[in-house]
Amino acid sequence: MIRFENVTKRYADGTVAVEGLSFEVAEGELVTLVGPSGCGKTTTMKMVNRLIEPTEGRILVDGADIAGVEPVELRRRMGYVIQQTGLFPHRTVLDNTATVPHLLGWPKARRRERARELLDLVGLDPSVYGDRYPDQLSGGQRQRVGVARALAADPPVLLMDEPFGAVDPVVREHLQNEFLRLQSRLHKTVLFVTHDIEEAVRLGDRIAVYGEGRIEQFDRPASVLGAPASPYVADFVGADRGLKRLSVTPIEHGDLEEPPTVHLSDRLDKAAERMASSGARWAVVLDDADELHGWVSAGVVAGAGQESGTVGDHARRMEAWLPLGSSLKQAFSTMLQHDAGWIAVLDSADRFVGVLTPARLHAALRRSVGADARDLDREQVALESIEDS
Repeated sequence: MIRFENVTKRYADGTVAVEGLSFEVAEGELVTLVGPSGCGKTTTMKMVNRLIEPTEGRILVDGADIAGVEPVELRRRMGYVIQQTGLFPHRTVLDNTATVPHLLGWPKARRRERARELLDLVGLDPSVYGDRYPDQLSGGQRQRVGVARALAADPPVLLMDEPFGAVDPVVREHLQNEFLRLQSRLHKTVLFVTHDIEEAVRLGDRIAVYGEGRIEQFDRPASVLGAPASPYVADFVGADRGLKRLSVTPIEHGDLEEPPTVHLSDRLDKAAERMASSGARWAVVLDDADELHGWVSAGVVAGAGQESGTVGDHARRMEAWLPLGSSLKQAFSTMLQHDAGWIAVLDSADRFVGVLTPARLHAALRRSVGADARDLDREQVALESIEDS
């Protein structure tokens, strides 16, 4: 969808902002451009909509050289979101959102309906926020309006320049979550500029790590964290890149243990027998619909006496759970939040599929690193333990 062919930007005073850039962003892909201030990442993005003209090379969008497209027309075909949102203070939220459809000559009823649809999509009730002005919104709400405005004409390409950089960390994480949700539905082709490696890792399908005016590594987040291409990249992503990798490593079925399961209605003697046969000290408790309820320990069952009563009389609720495919970072955070020695993992239909323990979490991370290093699938990676050496 977007292709850079040996693109250089050189200013009249001899300053080279970027030099010899060649990379491609696939249709529907979100690529983050990350690096320190002054490295050329924003220049790269602004050349795509011709706010900055390249000195050499070509940029193609959907196969066409953008040098042959009138700049204003080109910009109207692309969404553009900046850090300070750039909302018009004298226009309502609804009118701000409808800016590009207005410029394109859409009828008033159509553009206002589109604006309402987009505000709802980004989580702002148009009946509540539509008639407000930007100064009546929080920073996070203004950023949502900025995203809605960029999407209003349904552009195939979205350019985002530090869009969440001016809000506090809690709001920023919420906006990132919302944007990932939107992207999973809309599949826009996105160039996303950030100086924050954690944001780049979390959002990007691929990451372009910038040095001074050039890309040092262009790869999947897990590969950048697990196998930095140079000492510069290793230093930029940080010595704690193993921890950052937790956020881009999903929980897979092979990472899970399968403890014994019992049901709320099971008699205690049956539960005791099932735990004893597997050597387990506890069992996961399911309800009659096979959905997660909690857990029960072998000690509690034994102490209660096995001749009477049901598991439901002694089971404890389980709040530490996540869906399959969640990140290892989410799993680790959930363990800490609930002071849990393990978390339950559910499939897309909310059925229990297994548990993730700290040992299994560590093994999953090691397999992920090993898989990237050897170009294998995670299940193909055999791990050595201290006992094996």
